[in-house]
Amino acid sequence: MDAKRVIQAQYLAALDMLCDAVAQCPEELWDDPAYRNRFWQVAFHALFYVHLYLQPNLEAFKTWAKHRAGREQLDQPSQPYSVEEVLEYAGLCRDEVVKQVAQLEPDAPSGFHWLPFNKLELQFYNIRHLQQHIGELCERLGRVGEISVQWIGTKQA
Repeated sequence: MDAKRVIQAQYLAALDMLCDAVAQCPEELWDDPAYRNRFWQVAFHALFYVHLYLQPNLEAFKTWAKHRAGREQLDQPSQPYSVEEVLEYAGLCRDEVVKQVAQLEPDAPSGFHWLPFNKLELQFYNIRHLQQHIGELCERLGRVGEISVQWIGTKQA
C-alpha cells in the first residue's frame, strides 16, 4: 500500500468532514460570543495549520490571498470570515494536500523547528490536529440541534 496515497486520502476525508460541519453551521452559531473560540475561528485555525504544515518549511509558506494576520490564533476575537471564505480556504488546502503529499519525503525533518520529528510524523500530527477541531465543531453542532456530520473514512483525489 502506498503511504502517500493513504495520507492524502485521510487529509481529504477530514477536510470533507470539516466542510460538512462548516456548511451546516447555523448562522447564529457561526460567531456566537458564548464560545471563547467562535465556530469560524476554530475552522479557520484548523485550516491554517493544515496549510502551514503541508509546506516544506516555514520559509516556503505563502499565506492564503484572503489571510488577515492573527486570525489563525484562537482567543483573538476579530471580524469573522464568512462560510464561503472558509470553504474557499478549504479548497486551497485540498489542492495543497494533493500537491505537497505527492512530494513528501517521509524521513526528512519536519521543516518546523518547534516540531522535532520527521515529515511522516508531521502528517499524522497535522491530521490529528485537524480532526480534533472537527470533533469540537461537531459537538457544538450537536448541542444546537439534530445536526450531525457524516463520518468519511477515506477520500480519493
